[in-house]
Amino acid sequence: MFQDNPLLAQLKQQIQENIPKKEGTVKATDRGFGFLESDDKKKSIFIPPAQMKKVMHGDKVVALIRTENDKEQAEPDQLIEQSITRFIGRIQMFKKRLQVMPDHPSLKNAIKAKARKGVNPETLKEGDWVVAELTQHPLKGDQSFLCEVTHKITDSDDKIAPWWVTLAQNDLPNSEPEGIENWEIKDDADLVRVDMTETPFVTIDGESTKDMDDALYIKKQADGSFELTIAIADPTAYITPDDSMDKVARKRGYTIYLPGRNIPMLPRDLSDQLCSLIENEERPALCCTVHVDADGTINEESINFFAATIKSHARLAYDNVSDFLETGSCDKWQPTEVISQVVTELHEFAQARTTWRQTHAVIFPDRPDYRFELDEENDVVAIHADMRRTANKLVEEAMVTANICAGKTLRNTFNMGVFNSHAGIKSDKLKDVIEIVNQLDDVAFTEEHIATLEGFSELRRLLGNQPTSYLDARIRKYQTYSETGNEPLPHYAMGLDIYATWTSPIRKYSDMINHRMLKAHILGKEPVQRPDDIVGEELALSRRYHRMAERNVSDWLYCRTLASEVEKGTEFTAEIFDINRAGMRVRLIENGAAAFIPGSLIVDNKERIECNADQGTISIDKHETFKLGDQLQVTLAEVKEDTRNMVAKPLQAFPALEMEDTVESTDA
Repeated sequence: MFQDNPLLAQLKQQIQENIPKKEGTVKATDRGFGFLESDDKKKSIFIPPAQMKKVMHGDKVVALIRTENDKEQAEPDQLIEQSITRFIGRIQMFKKRLQVMPDHPSLKNAIKAKARKGVNPETLKEGDWVVAELTQHPLKGDQSFLCEVTHKITDSDDKIAPWWVTLAQNDLPNSEPEGIENWEIKDDADLVRVDMTETPFVTIDGESTKDMDDALYIKKQADGSFELTIAIADPTAYITPDDSMDKVARKRGYTIYLPGRNIPMLPRDLSDQLCSLIENEERPALCCTVHVDADGTINEESINFFAATIKSHARLAYDNVSDFLETGSCDKWQPTEVISQVVTELHEFAQARTTWRQTHAVIFPDRPDYRFELDEENDVVAIHADMRRTANKLVEEAMVTANICAGKTLRNTFNMGVFNSHAGIKSDKLKDVIEIVNQLDDVAFTEEHIATLEGFSELRRLLGNQPTSYLDARIRKYQTYSETGNEPLPHYAMGLDIYATWTSPIRKYSDMINHRMLKAHILGKEPVQRPDDIVGEELALSRRYHRMAERNVSDWLYCRTLASEVEKGTEFTAEIFDINRAGMRVRLIENGAAAFIPGSLIVDNKERIECNADQGTISIDKHETFKLGDQLQVTLAEVKEDTRNMVAKPLQAFPALEMEDTVESTDA
């Protein structure tokens, strides 16, 4: 009766209108209650458990703010933006009724579910992985949350679940594109391919690589300079911008590389066969020849792009070539005299270019690449830490040189292409960086100088020569992110005025675009394709999802593999790569796994510890104890396989200081 009274409803509305309201994001806790966090994260208001039943972690809402006993409480009232719509979860059966438990560390409650039309609920079992969509929300006027299972990903006990689930989570394809029966070369009628099948090109790749996209040849000149020729696989010989396969490649953006498997951007009959530079097989290629002086300087006037037909004369492996160059011999591989000379001169070229980049540009520090070795059952047999060896650096220098040549050519010819750029230090952080770096002896950088490519490169070289990585780690937080776009902008992080990749067109769609533009340069014609204004954003988004997928699968495999090390108390060497107010994140040097060390596992009294994210330091009893880049010995305290997170604790103990020591330290 009372609910139907319009006067009562009007009074209720007037009361609500007079109650203060605030907009914010819901943050859930493990204990049932939550907080309404303002956008600037400066204020959090308590949300009681009863009110949390109307929202999910991450929902953006308008809440009524009620005050009881001088304490504010938030009552979610209007939904601005729900945190999840499509999500991954696992089937739970409650009293024979279907539910889905979201695969999210902050979503702890199962959601009532029904199967969408076309999904047989009889095929869904406890623990199965599924994709679901949220169809009802209490703040939308619904009684409760409800979701629909749109399709099943895999069974609960499938050992390949990490791969299938992660790909579904990031809405990525789990198989190669479908090819066609007959691929035909569709070159421009005016494009002439130079016959270079007699030139002794070599490919240098991993032992298991099938999509070999670059081959190298070099000739050292009498004056000590080098004539380098880079030959790159040419899928644009088979695919035009109007082909449906081009649209597939653009949507995918890149080949997806995950531990133990990859999902090609192009059909395997192209990427692993027709375009792959297989030994002794003739292949269409896009080539660049460039002269490099003995001191590593690129002779810009000599850069020459052309189309060719090539044949790899030797399929070489990184480790074999490295053994040969580092020791003078290799048990597994004995090169012919011709191939030996090519490899040796490539090595000399790489040394010259490395020296040039160390002096004039930026060299990234050597860090291991971590690789999972899997058996036939998809269990991890071993985790390898592969250092970049001589042959890896040789190929890297050749590819960097090739991409510099492409960047300069595209800029000079069209003032357009797909360029990789980096803007250096964020403009609003220049002052902070100066204050940090000018604390060093004999250093006097200015904001204006480090805002230039030359000044930024000098800064990076200085940081790279420091005895520890502390300053480098702090200043990296103030740098911009690398970008991909159609404007010819400098790449500060590499210390280069221009950079455009074209060396992996069977793995990267941006390189296919650059191939087409370079062919237009060769022909002196308008390009059949120019990069539009959104292609860079599309590629950046694809790359982001790919990296997230790679990291997620790795975290899953790390947890599977290292769970048993908790009881064993295995000791690991860890390096600090991030510090926040709750503790520090570390990477285990032996295997590359990331773990979190909360402040409570460093010392048990929170009054004794201060974690300073801005300074990148952790102090105990007012003494700086840890900082970014430090290494320490740790053990694993907990491995959470459900959330794929690991918690570690330091072996070093920090007993409370005696009162006299504390007083003496304070007085000092």
